[in-house]
Amino acid sequence: MDAADSAALAAGTASLAAPLTDEQEEIRRTLRDLLAERAGPHENRAATATPQGYDPELWARMSGTLGLAGLALPEEYGGVGCGPAELALACEETGRALAPSPLLATSVLAAPLLTALGTPAQRAELLPRLADGGLTCALAVPGNALALALGLTGDNTADDWSGGGRAGGVQARAADGGWRLYGEAAQVVDGHSAGLLLVAAHTGGFARSRTLLFLVRAEAEATPGLVRTRQPTLDLTRTQATVQFRDAGAELLGEEPADVLGALATTGRAAAVMIAAEAVGAAREALDRTVAHVGSREQFGRPVGSFQAVKHRLADLYVQVEAARSLTYCAAREPGPGPESGPLALAHALEALRATAGESIQLHGGIGFTWEHEAHLYFKRAASDELLFGPVRRLRARAAERTGLFGEVAA
Repeated sequence: MDAADSAALAAGTASLAAPLTDEQEEIRRTLRDLLAERAGPHENRAATATPQGYDPELWARMSGTLGLAGLALPEEYGGVGCGPAELALACEETGRALAPSPLLATSVLAAPLLTALGTPAQRAELLPRLADGGLTCALAVPGNALALALGLTGDNTADDWSGGGRAGGVQARAADGGWRLYGEAAQVVDGHSAGLLLVAAHTGGFARSRTLLFLVRAEAEATPGLVRTRQPTLDLTRTQATVQFRDAGAELLGEEPADVLGALATTGRAAAVMIAAEAVGAAREALDRTVAHVGSREQFGRPVGSFQAVKHRLADLYVQVEAARSLTYCAAREPGPGPESGPLALAHALEALRATAGESIQLHGGIGFTWEHEAHLYFKRAASDELLFGPVRRLRARAAERTGLFGEVAA
């Protein structure tokens, strides 16, 4: 690919992307500069090797200096009060750098549930600490059911994913004016390091069977009845843990009656937009790196990027990535075009990331498979996100089911 082609490809981004406000442009510029300084490939590897799985100093600057932890939280709780478009922009930049941080687990998954379901006292106590980055959170659901619990790949009211009163899952029982939890949650994003766990548990037996959310405070060095084990993961920048509850004390989030399953589904649709933004950022960075590589690598006395077949492959990827980006920011607008726009944007973004990462490895001559090369990191992020939040075909099938595309509209 010659200089003119590269310039045209770069110029096309501005024409397809939605224009940014001055505030959004400042968020992007400031965060990109910080991540360029502190979240390069070598820095990320060092961060994932820490006990937390991320760089605490970088997170302190992201949350304290830039206010990212409270970007979408109400101002009355110390947040910035921005909308989903600004948070999606921040997620796109962290995805571009593959920066390990508590942003997804804390600000995207946990904070909306605390805001929606928490009592006034719980919100007043916890949300300001989330907003300033002093407290990190993780959402723990039984088994490997995160995508189902969030309503992304199925109806979270139709399956007993939280345990259903049988062996397995996480069970809760009232005891001595509080609650006790038993069971295990797997694939908990940031579960080994979060200071607060939001745990989905089954309670009530057969007659009053229901799923509730509980707070487990894990800031103490040893919380009785709580065992957390960091697990090896395909994507080292997305830390996960197995969390076991052995008669662990817990506090009910909010008050009964509460539409917990509805709140989880609402959070899931919003989170899908942010995860899509991360995937779009990662896909665009992988594409940019590939364009730079084929422009400098020569074969038969010519840059590899000057061959027509390579140009066509890159052009196809560009269109796919920019289409996913447009869908993501369309879904982030308020009011959005529909309740299923987030999951559909996520499906397109994950597909774009998988295709771009795979082609990146091929166009790097296969060296992207080696640990020493950055190209493999984007491929692992694509595979890991599909395992956690997909697969793509189920995201699309659930959206089609809810919108009545192939029959009656689902509940």
